[in-house]
Amino acid sequence: MHDQRSNKKKILNDPVYGFISIPDELIFDLIEHSWFQRLRRIKQLGLTHLVYPGALHTRFHHAIGAMHLMQQALEVLISKGHFITNEESLAALIAILLHDMGHGPYSHTLEKVIIKDLDHEALSLYFMKELKNEFGSILQQAADIYTDQYPKKYLHQLVSSQLDTDRLDFLKRDSFFTGVSEGVINSDRIITMLDIVNDNLVVEAKGIYSVEKFLVARRLMYWQVYLHKTVLSAEQMLLQIIRRAKFLIAGGNVLPATPSLKYFLHENISKENFDSYPGVLQLFAKIDDFDIFTAIKEWTDSADKVLSILCNSLVNRHLFRTEIRSTPVKKAEIEQKLETIKNYYGLNTDEAGYFVIADIAQNNAYDPAHQGISILLRDGNLKDISDVSDLLTSDVLSKIVKKYFISYPKAPFINEKHIEFHD
Repeated sequence: MHDQRSNKKKILNDPVYGFISIPDELIFDLIEHSWFQRLRRIKQLGLTHLVYPGALHTRFHHAIGAMHLMQQALEVLISKGHFITNEESLAALIAILLHDMGHGPYSHTLEKVIIKDLDHEALSLYFMKELKNEFGSILQQAADIYTDQYPKKYLHQLVSSQLDTDRLDFLKRDSFFTGVSEGVINSDRIITMLDIVNDNLVVEAKGIYSVEKFLVARRLMYWQVYLHKTVLSAEQMLLQIIRRAKFLIAGGNVLPATPSLKYFLHENISKENFDSYPGVLQLFAKIDDFDIFTAIKEWTDSADKVLSILCNSLVNRHLFRTEIRSTPVKKAEIEQKLETIKNYYGLNTDEAGYFVIADIAQNNAYDPAHQGISILLRDGNLKDISDVSDLLTSDVLSKIVKKYFISYPKAPFINEKHIEFHD
């Protein structure tokens, strides 16, 4: 049902940009839809608030902010003589507004876990297709822009590329709410410098330094916020909790949970069999951060020792110690940690495995091989940012930084002496 209210020309007060106007009645109706309102209950940065207490902003905030930047970008491109119809503008706004609708509880932390191997982009597309039945063909146009099937390729690039309105908003917004000033970027200047050449989004040469700052900010935010070692610790604990809960349920144990979450814990839904579960999208639209954390609080009293310890630790912020290494964690160290945990908690080897996690965190700020950022020079030529930047060479920009880490509970190792491990 569309919202029947007559006044849909609303203005939102956003802490990052100030006043944001809702540009169309259809946009208002989409924002009011229960599926979109669910994004208010999904934190943008998952468990990052356990490290940066201010990081309590939601996917709802981000989607509205990205739509605002899309509005600005379209106005700039139209002012430079590019023909974009009102319908195309509306479809592009819808595409960016709904681009994160497929996120599940705690955003990226549980991605591909609630529904195995199915990412939020694919789920967002499922939602767009369902909404088409309610809101008409403009949703198909939005889906085509979202999936890069629309003839004007630059509209997709505004939604998803290495310099899109999604990234511009989340860097600025995440920086604001975490208080990490290294993420501050000049989105106004970047957007003002946008242009189109041969159906591709480009940045005028005057915007080079702002793009450099954007790429540096992106890299710094990854290591300082998104892949912060304590954030990694909390995320790994949450993953182990869900893994243990699913294991127990598969073994016939009964665990308290909301009906919607219980469904996903019981059923092994994956990318391959998703379409064979009727109504699964509507059930997915009912779960959010609150379902997960309510369950975790209930499971603190679980008769299962592993689940109880993990849940109590996360609820009370007794997070695992996480150590970052430049080389892979040695097998001997993992085995020693497992042995200590087995003895400390009275667990068997399989149970202790939930408490020692060795993995890799990796990031590269830029991939010039995948639709790079093109700079429009004053002579009309186009060059990749890595070829014209004084600060950032292709090697620096595209280098994948890998960090190995090991996470484990602090308690059994409080008086531990440092031991060198050799394979």
